Amino acid sequence: MAAKAFILIETTVGKNKEVVAALRQLQGVKSVDTVTGPYDIIAIAERETLNDIGDLVTGKIHPIAGISRTVTCLAIWAD
Repeated sequence: MAAKAFILIETTVGKNKEVVAALRQLQGVKSVDTVTGPYDIIAIAERETLNDIGDLVTGKIHPIAGISRTVTCLAIWAD
């Protein structure tokens, strides 16, 4: 079963479009939505393992110019 995460993203002023475009290019990012409220973007990512999600967030998402903060919420399935 694949691991899934909701990534809540705050961007710097005027950088939403660039961040959205960069996120949509990443393998494992399944959807990217601009939202209202305390966060500017919510991305949904799916990878094979939780470690893969962590590598995606720290290695590919955090370095994107215009991102000021992220919160990653891992989806937990109950059997």
